[in-house]
This record gives sequence, structure tokens and C-alpha cells, in this order.
Amino acid sequence: MSRPPIPADFLPPVPAEELDVRSADGTRLHVEVHGQPGAPTVVLAHGWTCSTLFWAPVIHRLADRYRVVAYDQRGHGRSEVPPSRVRYSTRALGEDLAAVLARAVPPGERAVLAGHSMGGMTVMAGAARPEVAERTAAAVLVSTGPSDLVEELRVVPGAVRSRGVRRFLHRRILRSRLPLGPVGPVTRAALGYAIMGAGVPTGRVEAAVRIVHACPTGVRANWARVLERLDVRAGLARLAAPTSVVVGSEDRLTPPVHAHRMVAALADPQGLLLLPGVGHMAPLERPAEIAAEIDRMASAHLPGARSGGAESGAGAASTIDPASTIDPERTAVA
Repeated sequence: MSRPPIPADFLPPVPAEELDVRSADGTRLHVEVHGQPGAPTVVLAHGWTCSTLFWAPVIHRLADRYRVVAYDQRGHGRSEVPPSRVRYSTRALGEDLAAVLARAVPPGERAVLAGHSMGGMTVMAGAARPEVAERTAAAVLVSTGPSDLVEELRVVPGAVRSRGVRRFLHRRILRSRLPLGPVGPVTRAALGYAIMGAGVPTGRVEAAVRIVHACPTGVRANWARVLERLDVRAGLARLAAPTSVVVGSEDRLTPPVHAHRMVAALADPQGLLLLPGVGHMAPLERPAEIAAEIDRMASAHLPGARSGGAESGAGAASTIDPASTIDPERTAVA
């Protein structure tokens, strides 16, 4: 059976620069710099089981007018896999973000930080660090939450009525060390259900599933243990920069209840963008809206930023051969 064609905006953008950054504990992080040298800076942090490739559709839409920095979280993509479980923690997430900002944001400047899922948790985990706060002009938190992730998961079908059984099953799903193996019809359907909205074109589901499958099994399991007990509410409360929140109405991993709680806790909320019909992978499902939201925040809070058409870059309607390498509606909330 042939694989669905992959949209052209998933074609990996060629970075203008690649950096190796060492975090506080010595872990090596792979960092890519895209777009326009000297332009205002946007920093992108991806989520659990993803990589810099996750942001390709958004980078294509921002690179004509921003300097876009994307990095692989530790253990993901081309970053170093930590040698022990103790190096997986919310503290490490914050330290990694601080190291990337120190290296990639020009001296005296600040950036807009956009974090998806675990990337949003990274922004919250690092918010209290002076080296992060002083380099943050604004933030965009996408498909994420600060705590109680297992309690709010919606992956197990609603037919399972017992809250205790649902919680048990969700923990088992998170902790699984089973290798995902090759992408096939069954894994594509199961993972697509968990992470994406019902109406997403098959090519985008295929691209998302391939990205997730590329994450090493041990890395996936070790970060799952962190996410199971995650609580970055203190960091969220100390996130002083203007911050907007984005969530899909069909997000089963970090459902909208988290978005409403974050907006209520933020020091300077800039609104909640609800994307109807969208699942957890909003930057892959609706990259134009995510790029537009980052553009909106950058235009408002970064000196020299100029708002532009977020549809620039590769068109979502085009496709590339599936064998190629890939390895809204606004709701204002006061």
C-alpha cells in the first residue's frame, strides 16, 4: 500500500546556521537558525517525541521576515541522548532553554518564544530564570498544560466510564517502552487518532506520525515519566512577558481545560486562540494560524518586527513525494 503524499511545507528548511550548544549539565543541543540575519528573533521549542522538523511548516511561513531559531530538545532529533534518567526533568528543560537563548539571541535583544506541548512546558519551566526572562519579549504557548496531564488526558475513549481505569490506562500509554516500529496503517490510524483532529488530510497525519516514530523508545519513555508528574504552575505564574495561548478544540493530550487555566494564571495574558476541529499537533495541522499568531505577538512586542502574510513559504496545497526525507477563529479571553 502506498503512503499518503507529504505536504510540501514539511520539506525541511535549510538552516542558515547550525549551532552546538552545551546545557548546564553538559548535554549537547542541536540548534538551527533560519531566516533573515539581523531580523527580530523567534525561538521555537518542540514537544515530546518531536524534533526541529516538527516546526518546518511554521518556519517556512516566518523565515521571510524573522530570524527563526529552532532546537532539538535533549534526546530528540540531533541533540544528545542523556546517559541517565536523572537528566530528564523540568529543571533540565529550563536549563536547556536558557542555554539556547544565551547562545542564539543577540546580546541586548529579546525574542518571542513559541513552545508546543512539552515545548510550552519548557517555557513555563524556564520562566523564573533571569537568563530566560531577560531575553523574552513575549511568548506563545501552543497545545500545552502546566500540570495534571494524566488527569485531563482524553485519549482513552469515553466509553470507559471509570475515572480510575482511564487514569490507569493513560499512565500505561505514557510509560510504554514498546518500539513504535515502521509506520503502517494500524499505527498511523491509532497515533493519528491520539494526536490529530478528525478532518486532517492524510498527508499531514503521515508526516506527524513519521516524526513521532523517529523518537528513540527510551527517550520517549524517560520524558513520559517527567510528564506524568509534571507541575510547572509556579513557573507559569512567574511568566511576566505578554503571553498568548493556542489550543485545538479536539486536543486529546492537552485539552482546552489547560488553556483556560493558563490564561487565568498568566500575569499578562494576550488572549486565547481556539482552533475548531484541531487536535494536539496544531502547528502541523494549521501552520498558517500558528505562524500568524507568532507573527502577531512578534509585531506587537519585538522592535523592528513587521507583520506579513503568514502564508508565505511553501504552500499547504502542494505535495512532495512520500519517500522524500522529512526524517480561526479567535476567542478573546480577558
